[in-house]
Amino acid sequence: MKLLTAAQTREADAQTIREEGIPSVDLMERAAKAFTGWFENKFQPSEEIFVFCGPGNNGGDGLAVARLLQQRNYTVQVYLVGDTAKASEDFKTNLGRLPEEITPQHIQAEQEIPELPLCACVIDALFGTGLTRPVTGLYEEVVEQLNNSGACITAIDIPSGLYTDSQTPEDSTIIRAEYTVSFQLPKLAFFLPQHEEFVGEWHVVPIGLSARYIAGVKTHLCYTTKQDVQHMLKHRKKFSHKGLYGHALLLAGGYGKMGAAVLAARACLKSGVGLLTIQAPSVGYTVLQTAVPEAMTLTDANRKHLSELPEEIDKFNVIGVGPGIGTAPPTKTAIGELLATATHPLVIDADAINIIAGSDRLLGQIPKNRVIFTPHPKEFERIAGKSENDYERMERLRAFCQRHQCYVTLKGSHTAIGTPEGNVFFNTTGNSGMATGGTGDVLTGMITALVAQHYSLEEACLLGVYVHGLAGDLALQTVGAISMMATDLIEHLPKAFMCLQQPAP
Repeated sequence: MKLLTAAQTREADAQTIREEGIPSVDLMERAAKAFTGWFENKFQPSEEIFVFCGPGNNGGDGLAVARLLQQRNYTVQVYLVGDTAKASEDFKTNLGRLPEEITPQHIQAEQEIPELPLCACVIDALFGTGLTRPVTGLYEEVVEQLNNSGACITAIDIPSGLYTDSQTPEDSTIIRAEYTVSFQLPKLAFFLPQHEEFVGEWHVVPIGLSARYIAGVKTHLCYTTKQDVQHMLKHRKKFSHKGLYGHALLLAGGYGKMGAAVLAARACLKSGVGLLTIQAPSVGYTVLQTAVPEAMTLTDANRKHLSELPEEIDKFNVIGVGPGIGTAPPTKTAIGELLATATHPLVIDADAINIIAGSDRLLGQIPKNRVIFTPHPKEFERIAGKSENDYERMERLRAFCQRHQCYVTLKGSHTAIGTPEGNVFFNTTGNSGMATGGTGDVLTGMITALVAQHYSLEEACLLGVYVHGLAGDLALQTVGAISMMATDLIEHLPKAFMCLQQPAP
């Protein structure tokens, strides 16, 4: 699914209005009904609702929501912030539609900002996606008092003060919402770690924006849904055999880090690879033969470190490299040889990334259109440079992928997948329980398996990251976030893949 900029969202609104031949206030009413439907399922009518409205269309949304909630037996108090004389026309229309039971209170000075009850239920309708400058003056005072009130805040479309698709100036005052309900599509801002404290838990409600416009609009930003990856998933034929599903090679493990090789190998096998060979330092032979009996094991001449490549390397369909290998000099030499000679797709993780990042020569040897990097943020920083904020990091991601014609899965809460065309796909599965050692090794094994099965590199990234997060979500239901381990993800991979074979809701 596409992510739209604030400008594109306005264009989508306008196109919808033209296609349907409706006034803009009718589209606002549709959005308000969608928000109210979500709100009813979350909060009971026994709670008093405080709606804070700015003078623009976001405020108009808030006024329409207030009316609809009052009709559903909620007790609603509306506060109009600032000068409403210059309010938008749709705001004025919805102000006139308020029932007699709602008497809006005007806030035109700091002393008029109300003290709210403890744990009040607040709806933020001050500013929407069109905001292009920091919140100041009276609005800043209102936002700060709401943030300090202890209220449970639900933001309409986007938290007030937060820019939709560009860097909000440092030290800006922004609503800290517990919930954000976005219209039709999520916003780019929701996917960036720096905004977690403002956006809270976000949800999307459909409002029927023009499908024709959304299908035709050009954007380099997308997010991955269940429907997207279901279309990618290959179904196995009755007369299948292991040779049809690829032979993967994992170069993994080192002294004291054979667990990384085990995790990557088990995940690779659980992700459907036909055959798997692991090459590891000889210290890991017994470990691998015991822990992963389904895989074949080759031993490196070096007891502790990866130092060489297999002799018959051309028989493999894909090579995954990095989990647990360390950065010893013999290993650096082996990585250099791999980049210089391999004709296979490569899935490069962990210390293999660190080795490449430390050498301009190796960076220059990255094979074009054959590499997937799977870094966490620090590893990405080493290979692509430091960033001042998440927007700059995203642009560095795009630039790195375009420059080296490679794919990067930048791991995080919403893992960002960069492509050689400069596109970025944000993932929508996963949870905080996955922030534990070994889960990255699991992802490396999974993506390696998918490439072996002849998925394109882009498909392997999108499908692998989505299923990886989905396995984490399933594990969350059984072991919780605190106790989750990487092995829990592997154990839930079968169910995760099975979930994709079921129709999307």
